[in-house]
Amino acid sequence: MDLKKQVTQGAFWVFLDQFGVQLVSFLVSLVLARLLMPADFGTIALFNVVINISSVLINGGLSSSLVRTQAVDNRDLSTVFWFNIVMTLLLYLVIFVASPWIARFYTMPILSPIIRVYSIVLIIDSFVHVQAVLFDKKLDFKTTFKVRLPSIVVGGLCGVGFALAGFGVWSLVYSALIQNALYTLQYWFYSDWRPTFEFDREKFRYHFAFGFRLTLSALLNVLFNNIYSIVIGKRFAETTLGYYNRAESLKNLPINNVSTALNKVTYPLFAKFSDDDEKLRNAYRRVLKLVIFIVAPLICIMMIAAEPIVGLLLGEKWLPVVPYFQILALGALFQPIHNYNLNILQVKGRADLYLRLEVIKKLLVIVAVVLGLRFGIYGLLWGQVAVSVASLFINTFYTAKFLKYAMLQQLADLMPSILIACSIAALIWWGSGLILLDLQIWAKALVLVASYVLSFWWFCSLIQLEEYKSIKDLVKNNWRKKNGVIN
Repeated sequence: MDLKKQVTQGAFWVFLDQFGVQLVSFLVSLVLARLLMPADFGTIALFNVVINISSVLINGGLSSSLVRTQAVDNRDLSTVFWFNIVMTLLLYLVIFVASPWIARFYTMPILSPIIRVYSIVLIIDSFVHVQAVLFDKKLDFKTTFKVRLPSIVVGGLCGVGFALAGFGVWSLVYSALIQNALYTLQYWFYSDWRPTFEFDREKFRYHFAFGFRLTLSALLNVLFNNIYSIVIGKRFAETTLGYYNRAESLKNLPINNVSTALNKVTYPLFAKFSDDDEKLRNAYRRVLKLVIFIVAPLICIMMIAAEPIVGLLLGEKWLPVVPYFQILALGALFQPIHNYNLNILQVKGRADLYLRLEVIKKLLVIVAVVLGLRFGIYGLLWGQVAVSVASLFINTFYTAKFLKYAMLQQLADLMPSILIACSIAALIWWGSGLILLDLQIWAKALVLVASYVLSFWWFCSLIQLEEYKSIKDLVKNNWRKKNGVIN
């Protein structure tokens, strides 16, 4: 099967999985946003920091090592499985003991029991990491979709029920426990692999040598991705953290999910070309251009329609989220470029270089936080944008060496999509201030989104942009295949 066909089929199921899961989660969060206050979401954001850090430590980067290893046997799989189980139990014990101290640090007594109960999801998830890797290696994202969607639907419905019953923040905790339990049970049902009671030290050293550096990189990434929540939670009111958390969640729904979905498809494919720089460069270039073609207009839509969308979905009490949301969306424009450049280092097996880049970028984050705090919450937000721009120079450094594809070449390939997306957004933003003032909020949101999508698609078809033609051809070919049409 050629690259285009693998990407198309894999991407279809990954997108269906990613956005189906996120849509249900988003609907649940909308209900919670109507029932809870912004300060409650600030509390949720704080205990999520602990969970995110623990998840990275448990996996140990070994799953990525399994994906990149061309041939794995039962010794590889069982060794990684038992390592995950032991690490999870040890970390849960640490979290259980440390939770009162975390609650005292933030002067939030409710955090202690929430963290202790919610952290049980880590134990549940540890039983399924290897099974998930096996399906990813086979690019069997259809099964992943069949597992995840029912889990999130049932868990989400339970969460809504708990929220309506007055459980407040605890509704999210109980929802997560139910969802992850169903997720694990279904993966074991669909997977033929079962662990055996063996632990191969040689296999462990092989995977750990790669995974250790990758884990340190991921740990740094999680710590510094959450540093803003940690700092805002400590220095500002819980309501401010709640606004920031909602803005981050709204931004991540379309942006991170596009990148994450395609990353699940492309990482195994890139790994197949790890020894052929020319094929790897061509595959990387094609994927990155298509991703930016999708992400750039998404970001522009979010920025110009932020106010009516937030007001419509979350209610007027959440309108202070709008400027947070717009600034964070701007910083997300370069996220796919960061992700795919770092993927090149992973498929090349250069976790040492990956870690080196992460350390450099985290030093930039520290500088941005220290300087940004002088200007309040908006200083911190614009600091994130500055770090994202600076990271372009850092993340593309080794890609230029390995693939002869430097940052300026990448930007030259991506600039047509970015310029078109931003230019159309500027025109619609200017026009909306003149003609949409008296419309109701739902009508304003609909007009802004529809006018942007139609304008962007029309202009791309007018100039026959390469990415537009690629997507059009993929859709056309899939339709012909489905309907039995022969050229």
